[in-house]
Amino acid sequence: MTVGVLVAMGCAPTIGAAATAVGRTIMWATELQPFYMGILVSVIVGMILTLPISSAAICAALSLTGLAGGAAVAGCCAQMVGFAVMSFRENRWGGLFAQGLGTSMLQMGNIIRNPRIWIPPTVASAITGPIATCVFRLQMNGPAIASGMGACGMVGQIGVYTGWLNDISAGTKEAITSFDWAGLLLICFILPAALTCTIAMPLRKKGWIKAGDLKLDL
Repeated sequence: MTVGVLVAMGCAPTIGAAATAVGRTIMWATELQPFYMGILVSVIVGMILTLPISSAAICAALSLTGLAGGAAVAGCCAQMVGFAVMSFRENRWGGLFAQGLGTSMLQMGNIIRNPRIWIPPTVASAITGPIATCVFRLQMNGPAIASGMGACGMVGQIGVYTGWLNDISAGTKEAITSFDWAGLLLICFILPAALTCTIAMPLRKKGWIKAGDLKLDL
């Protein structure tokens, strides 16, 4: 316990400074036009979700809601669903659910061994982010913490749905439309899966991603 406390005391200032810098970057990104904000917030929050730190806590601390919250959901889903589908041949159904409804953080060890496997889901998040903000106007008007949860336990999607209900109650939204549902499904599940697999194909042919690079010890 003593060693743990001493290590924490030594590491805390550096980790705190890094977290503060990331938070400032995210808040700066939220002030940009929806297109550029969608790209930056989606990529940054998505990568944070995959790293061994809490994207949910950061989103909650920053009160990341609205369009920025929608972009965050898009980025998190791109990482989770992207890795789940891209690694299906190695991890099968167990890996699909563990990553798609659990966390893409499970791939962190593989990312350290081969950082190139992180390219497809990250590029996918850069694409789905601005689609979420500019095309579907996907907003997180539910709890801010849900912005950083992605598809984990469907918390991100439940948060978006809760936001819709909040907007209807407040009179700022008339009803939940089929366009809303289509946007949620495309941004959170369909596009991340399709884009990640498509982007991964030339990387596999090039030899940047090899068989077994995405294998999890399940």
